[in-house]
Amino acid sequence: MEESQTPTTTTSSFDDVVLPAPAVRQFPLIGDDPGPRCGHTLTTILGPNGDPSSAKLVLFGGATALEWSGKGSPNGPPTPSPNASGIRLAGATNDVHIFDVRSGEWKKVVPQGDPPSARAAHAAAAVGNMVVIQGGIGPSGLSPEDLHVLDFTDFNKPKWHRVIVQGGGPTARYAHSLALVGNRFLVVSGGNDGKQTLGDSWALDTSEKPYQWRKIVPENGNEPSPRMYAAAASRSDGLLLLCGGRGANGSPLADAFGLARHRDGRWEWAAAPGSMPSPRYQHGSVFINGRLHVMGGAIGGGRMVEKAPAVVTLDTSPGMWVGQADPGAEGDLMRRCRHAVASIGPYIFIHGGLKGSTLLEDFLLAEDATGAGELSVCDPRAPPWQEWIAAAHGAAAAQHLASAAAEEAEAAAALNIKRVDNSGDLKQMDASMPGARGSEPPGSVSLAQRRGEFPAGRDMPTPDIRLYHRAVVVAQEPDGQLRGLVRQLSIEQFKNEGRRVSLLDSGNDTPGEQKVSPVLDRAYSEVGVQKSFLQLLNPREWRESEDTRDFPYTYEQIALLCDAAEILFKSEETVLTLQAPVKIFGDLHGQFGDLMRLFDEYGTPSTAGDITYIDYLFLGDYVDRGAHSLETICLLLALKVEHPDHVHLIRGNHEAADINALFGFRLECLERLGEINGIKAWQRLNDLFNWLPLAAVIEDRVICMHGGIGRSITTIDQIRELQRPLTMEDGGMVLMDLLWSDPTVNDAVEGVQPSPRGPGLVTFGPDRVMEFCENNGLQMIVRAHECVMDGFERFAQGHLITLFSATNYCGTANNAGAILVLGRDNVMVPKLIHPLPPSTPRGSPINSDLKLEEEPPTPYAGASDTWMASVNEERPPTPPRGRPGGPSVFI
Repeated sequence: MEESQTPTTTTSSFDDVVLPAPAVRQFPLIGDDPGPRCGHTLTTILGPNGDPSSAKLVLFGGATALEWSGKGSPNGPPTPSPNASGIRLAGATNDVHIFDVRSGEWKKVVPQGDPPSARAAHAAAAVGNMVVIQGGIGPSGLSPEDLHVLDFTDFNKPKWHRVIVQGGGPTARYAHSLALVGNRFLVVSGGNDGKQTLGDSWALDTSEKPYQWRKIVPENGNEPSPRMYAAAASRSDGLLLLCGGRGANGSPLADAFGLARHRDGRWEWAAAPGSMPSPRYQHGSVFINGRLHVMGGAIGGGRMVEKAPAVVTLDTSPGMWVGQADPGAEGDLMRRCRHAVASIGPYIFIHGGLKGSTLLEDFLLAEDATGAGELSVCDPRAPPWQEWIAAAHGAAAAQHLASAAAEEAEAAAALNIKRVDNSGDLKQMDASMPGARGSEPPGSVSLAQRRGEFPAGRDMPTPDIRLYHRAVVVAQEPDGQLRGLVRQLSIEQFKNEGRRVSLLDSGNDTPGEQKVSPVLDRAYSEVGVQKSFLQLLNPREWRESEDTRDFPYTYEQIALLCDAAEILFKSEETVLTLQAPVKIFGDLHGQFGDLMRLFDEYGTPSTAGDITYIDYLFLGDYVDRGAHSLETICLLLALKVEHPDHVHLIRGNHEAADINALFGFRLECLERLGEINGIKAWQRLNDLFNWLPLAAVIEDRVICMHGGIGRSITTIDQIRELQRPLTMEDGGMVLMDLLWSDPTVNDAVEGVQPSPRGPGLVTFGPDRVMEFCENNGLQMIVRAHECVMDGFERFAQGHLITLFSATNYCGTANNAGAILVLGRDNVMVPKLIHPLPPSTPRGSPINSDLKLEEEPPTPYAGASDTWMASVNEERPPTPPRGRPGGPSVFI
């Protein structure tokens, strides 16, 4: 056996302390005790709408007895043995126990439907509100390779289904791993088919029907060696880490491999640098934020991993392995194998397992110090939690948390609210709908996860960028149920393409040194000021505050957020270079409610949403007019800091102090932050606006900007040459055209014409668009800046699209809001939201003497924006353009 290495708490090159691996303690067993077992699985299922406060742990199957065998048995998987005679598993079961995390109690359940056969050494993974079971070994030998699903769509009445998969796939096996990668792909790796140890890997796209397994064949040939009893865990940003296992020669392994997917569909394995402290197999692993926790394991010959490295943690930010600070008297608790591990919030739960020849039935809990607070998932007043918190943190802490929980519950009851969490931003599973996508046998289930996937029967796209001939459109009823379809038939689904993974060399060209693939070099977002602002990202539950002056953040927090964002903007080019797929947003103008509706309907930029697969591009005009400019710009900046490579902001004409001083943003800052802090916040944000990029080019074919090309812009290089930080005065005519110009009224009006917005501004005709695209090798311009009735409008025979994301923009215009989704197949799909019914009638706009005409605000339904009314009435809008082909309605 290799000598155990015990990593200790250390510091990274950034002088940040790398926290030690968590301590493990006993957790009381209350309710229907699952009893002793090993080779079972424990899987976390969040509550309805992703609510962690009603999360459950689902325990399935396992072996409940051991049998002695002189030579082992072909029908039982090999097991660590205390002597030469060996043991094998027996008493395989298919029973289900559910642990209610909040109350800390177990309950045995008998789900509806036909359950899988009794088995152990199987694999399980959560896909939305379903537990997927695959493989294993039972009394009659290997279990079939079928996928079985325990469906929690009806959260209190789970039901078994069988998933129909076409074609070949991973053969029947046991001791393999199964994980959901990037909220989309089920990945099976390794195991044993009863004849040999396996090294193959397979992926199933849960968003694509008919379901098919596809073998993962990496081009670089750097896949893991054949192994069984390895542990795999998926990080929230789509990185899978496979560690340890037992090799084909029976030896325990200490290596680790990362798996990630390119946007073009290719997969790559990459060996992680270094090795895990102490080789092991039959262990467990879970991710909490960016920390991979490895629990227990065997090293062969019936021996368990030693006490010191029994619990180790790989902190993926600095790339360091750390051990427990002091295993203490309870350090022997994790000297076990074949146990089941799951996590929720900051907590790691471990059940059962095998130690030598003893089956274990205890229940353990460890707490990661970087996770969320206890009150987010548990009830400290519940007796089991009281007992554990007292043991872990002391009796005083237990009493304090119980009191805090009681106060929180009382306040929530008074306000008639429920707990919510950002993981509920995206409802990850759809109910089974036989016939929705062809005929399926009864009892089968759909694994489709997200809206917006192209119909399977659609013709293959051409290489050119084109606008899809149908748009996805939703309306919202006053009660907030986003389910109505209006105007056109919706596209069935939009296919979120795989996450872009840069697999270039690390830049280390030293001969003989191994280059680490950026697959394992991905930056994982650390806790920072943006985390607090990300609490605004709650699309399904966000509602207008009774007091629109209320803003939960201070000037100091806003300034820190600006500091973090400014570093990123300074590092970016003036013209961004992006790859598809990209989701593009037009003007928002402080209509935070519309932003939440678009996120709720068409995907949320969070790791629980679709940020793993698709970039987000916002085309400016984040502030002014609406009642929630502060929420809008602060959330977008926080998203930029959280996902710097996948959220992109460019500048609009309202991201300028001389404009947003007039049209509401300055007044909002004063009203909501106070006079002194409001002015400071307004000035700091405008300083930041001067650093915003000015355009973006996608796939070298589509240029995105706020306004247009006006009279002066003939090449992209003219935009690239603008030096930031940049004020309107410094930018000259190029910046004025870029942020302020519009297309002419229709395709019949060519050339450059005076703009109805005011003196010095121009409109440009379709001939200018075609010339610009031809000169720059482009196929399309996407711009914002103008309210259009359907949320998007074509111009220049489809070579220019105007995009506007705020609904009912004039308060009376009743325009839709839209986004554009450009897929990897170069098809651009408009996705619309219908305006909300007006909460109050608005009077006709009053003529203004201002030289620049602007659009009016429309706050979210129910907004009390009387404190903004004077701004909006004194400075009325240019009315929205007509529908395509219709007459101009410019004044």
